[in-house]
Amino acid sequence: MRTRCDTLTSVADPDLWALTDLATPWSVHVAVTLRVAEQLTGGPREIDALAAACGADADALARVLRQLIGRGLFEEPAPGRFALNEAARMLLGPPARHGLDLDGFGGRMAHAWGSLLTAVRTGRPAYDTIFGRPYWDDLAAHPAIAADFDALMGPGHGAPDPRVVADDDWSHIRTVVDVGGGTGSLLAEILRVHPTVRGTLVDLPETVARSRDVFAAAGVSDRASVSGQSFFDPLPPGRDLYIASRVLANWPDREVRVLLARMADAARPSGRVVIAGGVTFDVDRAAPELLMLVLVGGKARTLEEFRALARDAGLNVVATGQLQSGQSLVECRPAPALTAHER
Repeated sequence: MRTRCDTLTSVADPDLWALTDLATPWSVHVAVTLRVAEQLTGGPREIDALAAACGADADALARVLRQLIGRGLFEEPAPGRFALNEAARMLLGPPARHGLDLDGFGGRMAHAWGSLLTAVRTGRPAYDTIFGRPYWDDLAAHPAIAADFDALMGPGHGAPDPRVVADDDWSHIRTVVDVGGGTGSLLAEILRVHPTVRGTLVDLPETVARSRDVFAAAGVSDRASVSGQSFFDPLPPGRDLYIASRVLANWPDREVRVLLARMADAARPSGRVVIAGGVTFDVDRAAPELLMLVLVGGKARTLEEFRALARDAGLNVVATGQLQSGQSLVECRPAPALTAHER
């Protein structure tokens, strides 16, 4: 007797069927959530022992692992006996755990894709239709998930690069504000590399509260301060350099204009504003664009799109560059504030 699944498989083009396969990505999430790779670091294990260690049903877990074996993850050296292979070792460690664990932030990202149709129909994020709150509010309501997000955005997501000035000239920079800098990993690295610089981290109070250990580990606590606030509120004024790293793609145009205007106001008359990430010099950006649409309604902007937003906010683009990681750099200077007569 043919099942509905058999019928679908027979009528669908094989390439189309591969493109629409959801079994593999969900199986990866399940394997990470159950810490299967960690349980196999000591060598191959029988499925009953492995399932018991993972808190799973043996038959169901075996099906998941065989799905992944068919895609090159894990091995079954003997019937019912499973082992790591080199590809499966990618699932070990904090990056996979923070990004793929269905019980943490990874689960939020995975399930949020269920709102894609609504987001495409409306042009606005529909994350709240899945989780009951907008994305940032949901993180604020779940500290453990927010901590996973911070870990992904911090050192475990790749070493922060302190060369965030397009010409890498720090001779005239003594004070830095890291706007939306999370728990301070980038600011800590900047201060470590530039021992004459003092810095202020701006992010929400519950986030900057977790920066103390980051600054202490870098040995820069005496030169680092925090401002627990929304970066849509007025920023600490009169500093030499204002940085927003990996922030702009998280917000729609309206909010980006407000953020850039706040940076321009704080940087006047002679400060620099640097945007690291969120501006693309590459037209191939579909996947991250979709994720930002689903989660928060943001996107990466082309340089020309960014110029227009910056101009509206009172900033002029003066230089562009790129870090070794491929992250874009755009440096701006504030335009003179308009007088009442000019307005």
